[in-house]
Amino acid sequence: MTILVTGSTGTIGSQVLAHLQDRDVDVRALTRLPDKAQLPAGVAAIRGDLADPDSLRVALQGVSTLFLLAPNVADELTQAMLALAVAREAGVKGIVYLSVFKGDAYADVPHFAGKETVERMIAALDLPATVLRPSYFIQNDLRMKDPLLTFGAYGAPIGAKGVSMVDIRDIGDAAAIELVRREQAPWPLGRETYALVGPDGLTGDGIAAIWSEALGRAIRYGGDDLAIMEQRMKTMMPAWHALDLRLMFARYQSDGAVATADDIARLTTLLGRAPRSYAAFARDAAARWANG
Repeated sequence: MTILVTGSTGTIGSQVLAHLQDRDVDVRALTRLPDKAQLPAGVAAIRGDLADPDSLRVALQGVSTLFLLAPNVADELTQAMLALAVAREAGVKGIVYLSVFKGDAYADVPHFAGKETVERMIAALDLPATVLRPSYFIQNDLRMKDPLLTFGAYGAPIGAKGVSMVDIRDIGDAAAIELVRREQAPWPLGRETYALVGPDGLTGDGIAAIWSEALGRAIRYGGDDLAIMEQRMKTMMPAWHALDLRLMFARYQSDGAVATADDIARLTTLLGRAPRSYAAFARDAAARWANG
């Protein structure tokens, strides 16, 4: 049978496809533009959109395992719930759903609350699913290149409580492991949940110190001003999305998002190794930037 990967051309979907290579499984990638999709060798592009249930019905023909990543759009919750309904209707035997770390606690952050609602649907219908709950992506901080190199400042306002950021390569690896496990099982497996996190509770000042060492120059934390962040984000994305992110960072500042020792141990067992650290990412990024 076949694994279908949604969000296949995005940041996480691309990692999932890369980690599924050489695992002796048949993989399809859902994309709105199959003729333009740049996919790994052996991956078949299939036209479809989570906002179009009929296209998903066609895409799921012959599919036994689904990687569900709903896009961060205003109707994300509707798209995810309808996708699960269509997958259930199609008789998919295994699902890996990309949720979010602390979705159950951040009730005032729209995309967190939406993902928690999808998790409730999975539980209520007893769907054969693995729920992956990634923390803030380490690679989001590649966007900090100009502030770091030009102004000597780290600009993400994550505060002082701590966030256990996760490397996107670990997300792709964990998803691929669970997709293959469910695909190769002779029958539907029970539900599993994993926090996808890094090994450290990172603060604004702590990340600035990591960059100072990696870059060999003094880096300061840019501070906790969320109004400025929202205004900057509105130049790059819709206003609803900018406010959603502001609310997320507000909860990072007030509550943090630090993984427990059990979260890290469970993920280490799944991956067969420790999760990657922010310091290792920063060293690699600094080396690449230095080499142009």
